[in-house]
Amino acid sequence: MTHYKKLLLYKLLLLPLISPALYATEDSTQDLLTPEHLVSAVLLANPNIEIAQAAWEASTARIEQHSAFADPMFSYSMAPLTIGSNRSDYGQRIEISQTLPWSGKRQLRSESASHQADAAQQTANSLRIKLAATSKILFADWYYIHQAIGINLRNQDLLKEFRAIAVSRYSTGLANKQDALQAEMESALLEHQTIVLQREKSAIRTHINTLLNVSPDQPLAPPTPLARVIKVSDIQSLQQQALQARPELKALASSIAAAQAQSELAVKNYYPDISLKAGYNSLWADSNKHFTVGVGFNLPLFQAKYKAAENEALAQIKQVEWQRVDFLAQLKKEIQLSYDRTHESIHVLHLHQQKLLPLAKATLDAAESDYQSSKGSFLSLIRSEKNYMQIQLQTEKSLADTHRRLAELESAVGYLQPFSTSTSP
Repeated sequence: MTHYKKLLLYKLLLLPLISPALYATEDSTQDLLTPEHLVSAVLLANPNIEIAQAAWEASTARIEQHSAFADPMFSYSMAPLTIGSNRSDYGQRIEISQTLPWSGKRQLRSESASHQADAAQQTANSLRIKLAATSKILFADWYYIHQAIGINLRNQDLLKEFRAIAVSRYSTGLANKQDALQAEMESALLEHQTIVLQREKSAIRTHINTLLNVSPDQPLAPPTPLARVIKVSDIQSLQQQALQARPELKALASSIAAAQAQSELAVKNYYPDISLKAGYNSLWADSNKHFTVGVGFNLPLFQAKYKAAENEALAQIKQVEWQRVDFLAQLKKEIQLSYDRTHESIHVLHLHQQKLLPLAKATLDAAESDYQSSKGSFLSLIRSEKNYMQIQLQTEKSLADTHRRLAELESAVGYLQPFSTSTSP
């Protein structure tokens, strides 16, 4: 069984184990989608992985092709005028030959093809990391949109309570009819926001299902809560980890090795290839001369083309080495920017969770108490309610943003699995 068939069988066996957690109904309370489930499913189902895998398998198949001997040559010729004569006078010539490349050429061809296959494999690994990061980001979006819809529904219920209070106070002459109308208008605005949120939810589901290579309207299970406790290593550690983990750096190293093998091969081309020959020639009258053995070789007299091939290989080495220098500079920038954005998101999240959200809740409670005791206006109550809803949304958005930034940072470092989150008790 080929490697590809084994991998396909593995995917067919594993995908059904992941699918139930993905495609549970929206109202399910038992099967919830986790980021690990989503990442695993995307890496199993996304067609781009198969494209990269096929490219790697193709490059691997080239190794044997480049290191193989050339096919033996067989030739046959005869003297037509001897046809019909005695068998002993029939003239024919048979020859078989095998070309043997100069020592080291086959090995260098094999090394170059092997390094190119390694580079293709690292390209596939890089794609996996990017798809994993995209999946984590979309999971954060999926979590946020569910929280936003839930906050919207809870605030609609809260407005119904406020309207009931306003109607009760109006019936006793303690409030104006305008208070109840204001509650009706705010409730209608929230209903409109529900439509907007549902459309955004559908768009996020479409993006996720596209990664999973299924129908855009395929139902998707609701998400588990995002981790609440965030830990991020220092920037120096992340930079060092990236130098070891990023597949692009490994691919560039393999490309440099392949170009160096090509450079050495270009030097070997100045030397001739040997051809061993054996044959039978009945054209000779002397039977002792019928069987022959020999040797031949090409004459590399026109060396300009070999010099050009050597210069090409040296230029390729220089090109890839400078690509590595540029990638390292871009990598350091990418990690630094992702690190700064992550820390900013963590700071904003803590600000919302520890200060703004409790203050907004206390303000709403005070406004509701003041209104019921006729110390505050209904407009002040509505403003406090809207402010509390906005702070709730911003808090959940800050949490989702933090996980988006973490996914970007993990991708920049070259990690497929999360390294920086844990769930608080």
